[in-house]
Amino acid sequence: MLMTDTTGGNAALLNHVLRHGDRALVLAQRLGEWVAGSPELEEDMALANISLDLLGQARVLYTYAAELEGLGHDEDHFAYWRGPDQFRNPLIVEQPNGDFANTIARQFLHDAYAVAHWDALRLSSDETLAALAARAIKETSFHLRHSRGWLVRLGDGTDESHRRMQAGLDAMWPFAAELAALADENELRECGVVPDAGVRAAFETVVALAIGEATLTPPAAVEVATSGSGWDGTHSQHLVDLLDELQVLARAHRGASW
Repeated sequence: MLMTDTTGGNAALLNHVLRHGDRALVLAQRLGEWVAGSPELEEDMALANISLDLLGQARVLYTYAAELEGLGHDEDHFAYWRGPDQFRNPLIVEQPNGDFANTIARQFLHDAYAVAHWDALRLSSDETLAALAARAIKETSFHLRHSRGWLVRLGDGTDESHRRMQAGLDAMWPFAAELAALADENELRECGVVPDAGVRAAFETVVALAIGEATLTPPAAVEVATSGSGWDGTHSQHLVDLLDELQVLARAHRGASW
């Protein structure tokens, strides 16, 4: 579980920071799996660069988490030395890559949320988060342009690409509602740390417009519980397998310097 030594407002802030550090790290790992396997050489480079951007965001967030926690940990501790039940990422980012269209659907839904999240966080009363958001919004806006472009290209392409893009969207859609479902962060909203600047509305608008342009059929609405979700540490076997691969080297050579 999360570190109980951290009390008061810092506990809620630590939870928030770890949620988004984990979100970025897990998706970065997933995207790295496409290197040398994507449909185009240029796409290898694009996905690798997006993965590195997300890794950079995770590193900043984990460094801040270590400061908030105050137990002498560093960024590597949060990446390599926590078990799956201690990760707080949304379920969508741990889903397997599958068909390229599945990856694009996952990435697009994530990016639509991430842009809305970082845009709102630029107004945070927390200077560290506001500074990170100002940088991250630039990177994430590029990520959204990239994933949205593929969504439209595949959805409004051939019959086969349309079919596969629709299948990818249908597969990832059940995880989308969880993204903007963080009702337990009201304490942070009240003090201005996590401004509630219409994140859910912005996310839903971007998604609806892109699905329409891609000539895809919007899947039926799915209700996802705001507790017992990935944000709260409830995960699938997919995350267990991903962390086994991510953490194997550090755990096999504990204390090694790179």
